[in-house]
Amino acid sequence: MGDLGDMGDKGDIASLPGFYRIAEADPGRRAVIGPDGTVTGYGELRALVDRVSHGLRAMGAGPGDVIAGVLPNGLDAVALPLATGQTGMYYVPVNWHLTVAETAYILDDCDPRAVITAGPYAEAVRRAAGATPVLDGVAALAAGMPARPPENRRAGTMMWYTSGTTGRPKGVRRTPRDAEPEQVLPLHLWFLGEVLDLRPGDGVHLVTSPMYHSAPCAHTVFALHMGHTVVIAPWFAPETVLGLIQEHRVTNTLMVPTMFHRILRLPERVRAGYDVSSLAQVVHTGAACPVPVKQALMDWWGPVVYEYYGSTESAIAFAVKPDEWLLRPGTVGRPAPTFEARILDDHGAELPPGEPGLIYVRSTANSFEYHKDPDKTAASMRGDWYTPGDIGYLDADGYLFLCDRRTDLIVSGGVNIYPAEVEAALFEHPAVADTAVIGVPDPEWGHNVVALVQLAPGAEPGPALVAELLGHCARRIARYKRPKTIEFVAELPRTPTGKLSRSKVRDDYLKRTS
Repeated sequence: MGDLGDMGDKGDIASLPGFYRIAEADPGRRAVIGPDGTVTGYGELRALVDRVSHGLRAMGAGPGDVIAGVLPNGLDAVALPLATGQTGMYYVPVNWHLTVAETAYILDDCDPRAVITAGPYAEAVRRAAGATPVLDGVAALAAGMPARPPENRRAGTMMWYTSGTTGRPKGVRRTPRDAEPEQVLPLHLWFLGEVLDLRPGDGVHLVTSPMYHSAPCAHTVFALHMGHTVVIAPWFAPETVLGLIQEHRVTNTLMVPTMFHRILRLPERVRAGYDVSSLAQVVHTGAACPVPVKQALMDWWGPVVYEYYGSTESAIAFAVKPDEWLLRPGTVGRPAPTFEARILDDHGAELPPGEPGLIYVRSTANSFEYHKDPDKTAASMRGDWYTPGDIGYLDADGYLFLCDRRTDLIVSGGVNIYPAEVEAALFEHPAVADTAVIGVPDPEWGHNVVALVQLAPGAEPGPALVAELLGHCARRIARYKRPKTIEFVAELPRTPTGKLSRSKVRDDYLKRTS
């Protein structure tokens, strides 16, 4: 691994490239404060990560192989990506809210060498995994393994699963460099410093969201690569979060706009009772944040709210710092370093500033492919430009303003929900002749899921059938995807070729209910 002396003084953590070197130089440094308050040092966590790395290799896993995790927030969910990150493997975090069938689809698609899970999910995961080995916790991998760095260390990476308009999740795959992690990490750390002002040193990062989501997991891992202490909230509750910020002098955290709503709804006397002056970066992404909400949070916490916009495929493509946003309220920023952006019309012609169109980005440092789906990869590209499918416009200074998240995409609580997947579940019920699922604006969640259902002949509308359809969905899709409202309609507006006019469905529904 080389001599630490050439990386700077042992006390100069900011000069060390990533978690593994920091843990060697300062093993007593606080790494993770778990949901139950248990403190794990950098040295202790590094020993666990090394044992898990040896355990993965002992079971025959090597560079390019996939390891899946169905894990709650905690030390296991931190250790596993760090272990795959130094053994050249892909780590696939799986949402533990998914049904057995949904989990089985992802596991079948990514072909993992093993699935690591935890007690509450073990039975369902075993049913979903088929013949794939399922281990209960990273301890099963670490048992009896040496607490020393593995030989021939190679950088690994994540493979996140994201859905498309077909509703079938696809793995977003990037090829890791054939290099040690320490050769790869400096570029990532520089990038985060440029866009979010996050720097190596004595920071404290608060985890508020499940780490099966890409942003919370990535921010947690990179916080450790910066030498920060990671504090994991047991769950998101506004006052609990404020208490953790005060107790641990949290300097940076990641949230979604729904969390801002909830925190701001606390009574003024409660809010005033907590000291949040340690906060330097409150990063948000995942959904558009209403301008008044973001402004209110900065009025309270100061100009510390950073925002970025991108996708699982593009990563952080645009970013805006607090001072920039205050001058241009509503923007999601300018292209991040290494990125270029264009706004194109339906024919591929570039549009001038101020005119909305489809957003396209490209980067010299970011490329991806959909796992096992070259056609889908090709369909998302125009040459070497990628579109997340969102509509927006650039102002004269190159700042992006979003007009709408994808036409069909529903973003609720910062989580993407794809109507086609919900519709597919409803179509399996014999009473459903046709259905359209839309997102309806909600002040707290951003959008709620609403299903419009055209009944089959002989089916009787009413509360009993609504309950039956909701129960039917409960056996097929995760709770957060299920409709909040089901409304029966006489007919849905489809073209002669069968294409659904979802915008008309949404407009008609909003007119009826406004």
